[in-house]
Amino acid sequence: MPRSLLGQGHPLAALDEQLRVLRPSGRFRPFERSLGSHGLDPLTATGIGVLQLNLGKMCNQTCKHCHVDAGPDRTEIMTRETMEHCLRALGSTDIPRVDLTGGAPELNPHFRWLVERIRDLGRSVMDRCNLTILMVPRFRDLPEFLAGHRVEVVASLPYFLARNTDAQRGVGVFEDSIAAIRLLNGLGYGVEGSGLTLNLVSNPTGAFLPPRQGSIEADFRRELKARYDVVFNHLYVITNMPINRFLEFLLRTGQYEAYMDRLVSAYNPVAAEAVMCRTTLSVGWDGRLYDCDFNQQLDLTTGPGLPRHVAEFDAEALARRPIVTGLHCYGCTAGAGSSCGGEVAR
Repeated sequence: MPRSLLGQGHPLAALDEQLRVLRPSGRFRPFERSLGSHGLDPLTATGIGVLQLNLGKMCNQTCKHCHVDAGPDRTEIMTRETMEHCLRALGSTDIPRVDLTGGAPELNPHFRWLVERIRDLGRSVMDRCNLTILMVPRFRDLPEFLAGHRVEVVASLPYFLARNTDAQRGVGVFEDSIAAIRLLNGLGYGVEGSGLTLNLVSNPTGAFLPPRQGSIEADFRRELKARYDVVFNHLYVITNMPINRFLEFLLRTGQYEAYMDRLVSAYNPVAAEAVMCRTTLSVGWDGRLYDCDFNQQLDLTTGPGLPRHVAEFDAEALARRPIVTGLHCYGCTAGAGSSCGGEVAR
């Protein structure tokens, strides 16, 4: 049993332990070999359709599955100076969408300023919201701000029952989440024809793959309406990635090898061809560049010869970059695939 993978500041020893566990061995087929068997190695970007900004690791929740290892005690946060670098990079391109994530991105003191500047550039904004942040007294006006700037809300809700959600995210989270959805619905979010998009995100509560997105979306839509009279636009299902807290859970419970076997055996080349890193560029809270948010948590920056910081942004080089891959990438390519926008293989 390795030492804990958790801890404020992500100690180097903990990061090294994750990379050791995820290093290819004879036990699992290397991800690059799976790509190569279908002509996809090296995996390369096909453009940048989404610029994803991690505004910090501070969060008002401490979820058991969190791949960011976020929580109330984390202090890493994107500065306004780094945000200005991001805005300059964005302004030099025609990237249409900006994805704001965390932690709880709203806890960044410059969150609203950043949203306004992105909208001034004519780009759409997604806010990856944990919902409960909207119930914190000093953020109770945030739904109106988001609606006023036509921000798409992508909200975490593991399941439509309290016991499942609270087991993963903490006691009382489900009740606050439903209350937050009601606030958003009241402003038009999730309501057909309003133009205000509310998408929900569900991930498994254990070491198994999510069900097909279409079937569970129908369940969520029916049960949330019948039980709580709330609505939403779409549901995204996301596979739990074997990094940080979920990796620790797998190791602690002796399920790591079985879970990885499940991911590897479910590898889908159609999903691999459509993984989000091919059209997304991730910017860490400190401005460093990554192929995806998961590589960011493993400190796997962009490859050799490429810009490593947003201050060095080179749109042409980054739009066709080779992508850094590893064993954890099976999490995005198993079954119907997984991305920040849900399934990738329809």
